[in-house]
Amino acid sequence: MKTISIMVPTYNEEENVELMYQALVKIFKEELKDYHYEILFIDNKSKDKTRELIRKICKKDKNVKAIFNAQNFGQFHSPYYGLIHTSGDCTIMVAADFQDPVEMIPKFVKSWEEGYKIVIGIKNKSKESKFMYFLRSLYYKLIKKFSEVEQIEHFTGFGLYDKEFIQVLRDLEDPDPYLRGIVAELGFDRKEIPFEQPKRLRGKSSNNWYRLYDGAMLGITSYTKVGLRIATIIGFVVSFLSILVAVVYLVLKLCMWNQFDAGMAPLLVGVFLLGGIQIFFIGLVGEYILSINQRMMHRPLVVVEEKLNFDKSQ
Repeated sequence: MKTISIMVPTYNEEENVELMYQALVKIFKEELKDYHYEILFIDNKSKDKTRELIRKICKKDKNVKAIFNAQNFGQFHSPYYGLIHTSGDCTIMVAADFQDPVEMIPKFVKSWEEGYKIVIGIKNKSKESKFMYFLRSLYYKLIKKFSEVEQIEHFTGFGLYDKEFIQVLRDLEDPDPYLRGIVAELGFDRKEIPFEQPKRLRGKSSNNWYRLYDGAMLGITSYTKVGLRIATIIGFVVSFLSILVAVVYLVLKLCMWNQFDAGMAPLLVGVFLLGGIQIFFIGLVGEYILSINQRMMHRPLVVVEEKLNFDKSQ
């Protein structure tokens, strides 16, 4: 029998983790009877009772494994580390908050058995904030337009990955991985299945504006050159306009020395305009440098505090 791994990243999910386990087991008992299952929870240093509940689940079901991170290593490192530590014939990543519908798992498996090595869920509708969905759509269109690699709109990582692709992820050794871009760039032929994203079942999302910004900038700096190109182009344009304005004022002053009063206003406006543009693009270039720096340091994806139900060799 083939083994299907389910990888569930958690962070402060005490209200959902037990329900998620029950929902997954129910699917295997009712719809995927011909498969063994492996469920891997990777916890990103939860501050509530999430780890305590995962321990109880692992104790009663040896098909459930757990990885407890020593610290919170971010929304991208931890799930990626979880994926590369599964052992099934394929791995399905599912959010613990039920915003990735577990009912789609049999559809993923069916497409996988048809020959697709990657089957992903695309949220073409969402019950989340309409404003947030609009911003996400805008971001995906922006990065898709400027990226040299065709990006996947409204793909969060929810999907099935064959063990061959999981091995590709292991071999990458990327210290700052962006899974959504990696699937688009290095993945096999994939099948995309649309779904409507439901609201979070219980609890409060840990996502905030900073985390969303962090994810957006990782995508932009990893897969586009647009920031640097825009900075260069605008730098040339503004420099040309500044020189043009300076020449015009010089000519007017020479031609009408007594009648033309250059004044301080144009000078101040020019200084503040140029200063603002420079500061903005220095920050943008800094984002690229930060991304390069993180990759050059070769730090581990996560530091593991404890593993449950793993063999000693793992």
